[in-house]
Amino acid sequence: MQWVSDILAWYGLHQRVLPWRELPTPYRVWVSEVMLQQTQVATVCPYFERFVARFPGVNELAEAPLQDVLKRWEGLGYYRRARYLHEAAQVLVERHAGQLPRSPEGLLALPGIGTYTAAAIASIAFGCAVPVVDGNVQRVFARFWGIEESTRTAPTQRRLREGLTAAVRRSMDPSSFNQAIMELGALICTPTSPVCGSCPLSPGCKALAGNMVAMLP
Repeated sequence: MQWVSDILAWYGLHQRVLPWRELPTPYRVWVSEVMLQQTQVATVCPYFERFVARFPGVNELAEAPLQDVLKRWEGLGYYRRARYLHEAAQVLVERHAGQLPRSPEGLLALPGIGTYTAAAIASIAFGCAVPVVDGNVQRVFARFWGIEESTRTAPTQRRLREGLTAAVRRSMDPSSFNQAIMELGALICTPTSPVCGSCPLSPGCKALAGNMVAMLP
């Protein structure tokens, strides 16, 4: 899988400087992934920095009044996320000695954490070889692998997950691999006007070779 090495090399050169990447503790990764649900990176950055300055760890978040947590979230929207963070922090203190579970399965048991977020935290914070598969990732690999079927169908989603599971295991660096494919979808393989000339996957991209980039997924 030469493309795995290519995308990791690209990420090493072009990754954005983001506050949660500077110190990727499990807590900071968790907070960032929850904030990034349905919210743009540029919007999240200042909120993230203020939030972790006020609540630097699980214990501080668990002990804070909910209204204080919601106040620090004010303007970010989708306030249920803040409530889930607060509730999950209390669960972590009560049941896990203030530590996040290291596995996707353990993370899924926490309030507000779904399949994608569990995979992101487990891979980025703990190096678990599990793929992250969201709409951006589906778009990148529907194009790269030339998948013409809808990415919403169960067979297509299974195909994507199986292919990405093999790739993330081959990468030997699940954290960088998953962040690389998310970065690629955000910066290069965008829904419209993708920058194919700068894409590390372009040599093997079936959509590009078949002049189908605009049609997929």
